[in-house]
Amino acid sequence: MEKRVMIFCAAAGFLGVLSAALAFAAEATRIKVSDVETTTLGECRYPRSPALALGLIAAVALIIAQTIINIVAGCICCKKYPNPSDTNWTIGLISFIASCPALDAFDAWVLFAPFPSPSSPSISHRVAGNLSQFAKSSSADLIPTQSVSMDIPESQWTEDEFCAVGTETDRIPSYKSSASSGVKAGISSGSSVHELLECPVCTNSMFPPIHQCPNGHTLCSSCKQRVHNHCPTCRQELGNIRCLALEKVAESLELPCKYQHLGCSEIHPYYSKLKHEQLCRFRPYNCPYAGSECPVTGDIPMLVAHLKNDHKVDMHDGCTFNHRYVKPNPHEVENATWMLTVFSCYGHYFCLHFEAFLLGMAPVYMAFLRFLGEDSEARNFSYSLEVGGNGRKLIWQGVPRSIRDNHRKVRDSYDGLIIHRNMALFFSGGDRQELKLRVTGRIWKEQ
Repeated sequence: MEKRVMIFCAAAGFLGVLSAALAFAAEATRIKVSDVETTTLGECRYPRSPALALGLIAAVALIIAQTIINIVAGCICCKKYPNPSDTNWTIGLISFIASCPALDAFDAWVLFAPFPSPSSPSISHRVAGNLSQFAKSSSADLIPTQSVSMDIPESQWTEDEFCAVGTETDRIPSYKSSASSGVKAGISSGSSVHELLECPVCTNSMFPPIHQCPNGHTLCSSCKQRVHNHCPTCRQELGNIRCLALEKVAESLELPCKYQHLGCSEIHPYYSKLKHEQLCRFRPYNCPYAGSECPVTGDIPMLVAHLKNDHKVDMHDGCTFNHRYVKPNPHEVENATWMLTVFSCYGHYFCLHFEAFLLGMAPVYMAFLRFLGEDSEARNFSYSLEVGGNGRKLIWQGVPRSIRDNHRKVRDSYDGLIIHRNMALFFSGGDRQELKLRVTGRIWKEQ
């Protein structure tokens, strides 16, 4: 009898040690937060793990061990035999104690194993989460993992929290909407983020809307038409799939103004940056030459050199001017633009325009002054224009317009000296068959 009890107790002890080892193995192989991968659509993918299976086997081994102890050695509290051996009781107690850590380890793993979740779950949620994870890892052997894509209209946006784009190098952490968390999303590595946002076609940074193919390859909206709606990486048809995760990342970035190289030091979030760049005082100016739609842009010194060297405009120093405009057969001219004249005055540049056009059905001439600079600076100056003849005189006084407003916009607003053709020919004198109009003026700085 003693030998048989010794054998059963040894088996119970072995099962207890085995259950403890399996429980610790389950703890070592459980899924950690860093093991969870995310797709471009924010879908979380969990790797397979034997942790729960090991824990369940450990629990079964522990139950078997305790059953053997109770059958063979009797209950520890109330012995089965009237005169049981002290050796049997001692071995049973030792086996019982050795098997307890297994159950404790398994309980600790089930109840306290951290599991990814949008909020802190209760204990019952953690248990359910770990059990469902085991089901997922078990079924992964039968069903291959696939990426799920969906067509999303361009006008649809979400404000819920989402997982950022996951990569093999874990370059981007998870983000929450600033509206829900109240905390601005941070970027761990700016260079890595900009690499992710780089369009594979034009190599520029991608901003909403960002398109992707069914395989997850992304490209910017401007390049979508250039590649004829086919992914440049895998040649799949692009469709209307949007990568909302990358769009959220792009929106959260603070970017320097694109005119930084011209002197602007401001930094803005993406959409604020676009609005700022439309009004940035460092943005290039368009060429003010009115004789053609010149595509040249640049800063003021560059444009002055361009007007002088390429358009051969008249350059003058001083704040007063006296110009004569001559046109033979003025009745045959409905639209005309005379050569631009540029003045250097008070350390700034001004350009004088003189044009002929139809005001309704009436042919008119118009002279006006534009300032080479910002509108806020132009308001510091005033100018006057004067035209006359035969004892008559017309005088115009106004504020020069910034070249941010093109010459046609200024002309169509009638912000200048307007002379009807009959009056201009009257000022010209003679037989009124030739336009000979003298325009004088001056520029001064307001105090």
